[in-house]
Amino acid sequence: MKTSQSFGVHFTIKKEKAKDGVTNVYVSVTVNKERIHFALKHYVKVDNWDKGRGGLKIKVPEAKETNAYLEQVKFTITTYYQQLQIAGKEVTPQLLKSMFLGEEIEETYSLSKLMDYHYETAAAALTWSTLKHYAVTRRYLEKFLKEKRHTTDIRINDIDYKFIIDFETYLRNHKPKDHQRPMNNNGVMKHLIRLRKMTTLALKLTWLSRDPFKNYKFRYKKVETAFLNQKELNSIQGKDFAVDRLNIVRDLFVFSCYTGLSYVDLMNLKESNITAGEDGAQWIKLFRQKSNEPTNIPILPVAQQMLERYLRSGRAEITGTLFPNLSNQKVNSYLKEIGFMNGIKKVLTFGVARHTFATTVTLSNNVPIETVSKMMGHTKIATTQIYARVLLKKIGDDMSVLREKLEPGPKRPTSHK
Repeated sequence: MKTSQSFGVHFTIKKEKAKDGVTNVYVSVTVNKERIHFALKHYVKVDNWDKGRGGLKIKVPEAKETNAYLEQVKFTITTYYQQLQIAGKEVTPQLLKSMFLGEEIEETYSLSKLMDYHYETAAAALTWSTLKHYAVTRRYLEKFLKEKRHTTDIRINDIDYKFIIDFETYLRNHKPKDHQRPMNNNGVMKHLIRLRKMTTLALKLTWLSRDPFKNYKFRYKKVETAFLNQKELNSIQGKDFAVDRLNIVRDLFVFSCYTGLSYVDLMNLKESNITAGEDGAQWIKLFRQKSNEPTNIPILPVAQQMLERYLRSGRAEITGTLFPNLSNQKVNSYLKEIGFMNGIKKVLTFGVARHTFATTVTLSNNVPIETVSKMMGHTKIATTQIYARVLLKKIGDDMSVLREKLEPGPKRPTSHK
């Protein structure tokens, strides 16, 4: 990734450092408004210096030799600059000075180099979908640098608190040119979290000397978890569509509602993941792709019927999976159609299906939260408690039962003697 830069080489003298009217010539190198001065081992008389030309006055006897030397210095530094540009490396005044003087060069690290390194080292450990999110964050960073900083890269040491705030502001004000909606607060925070993971990696590698996020506070807004109630779930479950693709996506969605499987785990589900449990019934046993946590789920009757239907169909034989593989983008598009045709205003996603399993299918039917947490593959029960807090209907039902228990019985008539 090349960097767009302004560049200049100029010469000057410092009269205050002159001895007996003689001083060094100083070279000034500027890259992107960053400047460095250093002295050359070449001396001139102060009175012979032409400030406007940046060299000796033409009429001075030694002017030809000195000015030719200065031109050679400028040519050498410019050549180093061009070589670094062609190689796609970051150019700094300090680096050019070190190259010219033959000093040991301390390698500088850029944001693009850091993200390249992260991709190379994390590719084996992270899922494709997670890596894709990092790629999206990287594209936003490149757009930000191009539009606001007029460059496509930045040194890691130049990432400071102001950079973070400026990037946050850019994300909040960004208006997509396609069909996408503007980014919400939590979406902005996710991009900043990925940037923080990059700077944390740089700190561990000692590529960065201080934490730019030290004084930054992430601000999340609580989002009400969407899920289907039993009536909405029954509506989708019992709906037959004239288009086969919608029926397939309906089955996938309903299967997720009764198992809690995420989209990616559902697409990866194989016959080997279906095993007999200690209770004699069939179970789904796998490791969640997102967290690599073990998940064991007893298969409920509705889900069992779908499994048998697709096992017989052979539609997924090519991929070796139980269900046909469809792209996430197509599935989400078809789910919008299904929701609209069922009169459901909620935006249907596999996240909604997963939440429906946690709430309507399990917690609402008195399955203990610890059991639900295990089936969902949560590492912390606090994650599952988010679903329990939104079950207002269940609270109402429980209180109705309590109310009946506490209702006083019929009063006995008072006997009069």
